[in-house]
Amino acid sequence: MSVVIRDLPVDERPREKLLRYGPESLSNRELLAIVLRVGTRRHSALALADQLLAHFGSLRELRDARCEELQAVEGIGLAKAAQILAALELGRRVQAAVRVPAVVRSPKDAADLVMEHLRYLDREVMKIILLDTKRQVLACPIASVGTLNASMVHPREIFKECIRRSAAALIVAHNHPSGDPTPSREDIQVTARLRRAGEILGIEVLDHIIIGDSRFVSMKEEGFFT
Repeated sequence: MSVVIRDLPVDERPREKLLRYGPESLSNRELLAIVLRVGTRRHSALALADQLLAHFGSLRELRDARCEELQAVEGIGLAKAAQILAALELGRRVQAAVRVPAVVRSPKDAADLVMEHLRYLDREVMKIILLDTKRQVLACPIASVGTLNASMVHPREIFKECIRRSAAALIVAHNHPSGDPTPSREDIQVTARLRRAGEILGIEVLDHIIIGDSRFVSMKEEGFFT
């Protein structure tokens, strides 16, 4: 039998801890326990949170869980699965509503623009940040979905959107589902090919941002644009 939350000292109870010290003071298991609200006859809410994290391995994996996958965890029924899915979706919507920079002045500005959309995806997705002459963002469409390689990312498709939007420059951005943003050989090849095409068309490729899990790499800053 797991420890019942009401038997814990007040300072160790998740809800009371949140109210006293703020949500940032709580661990992932404590935040999940609050979302779950109550446990079962066999497991406390904290124990259920532990089981969820152990089952999925990380919040990254939990974020993409389906209802039936959540219910595969002992103690998680339809109601608790719905609570978890609602909390995760609310978090996604809050992140999507965060104001993004209207002007891209640095690699971080570009990364901030696409981070929350790309960081959790389980496949590689390329977006292009289209900019005017003052580096103001015109649009940020998806250009490619799937494993990134030179054959799948064709300059024609990338620059067709640039021309349609009268973009003066662009920044390429894509994610690494592994969470490690280190540039691959394919990333280097694709970047070189797009830069050559941009030079011919007079549309500068300013950078290639690779998104990992809460971190990014600017290929320009790493010296790949010399």
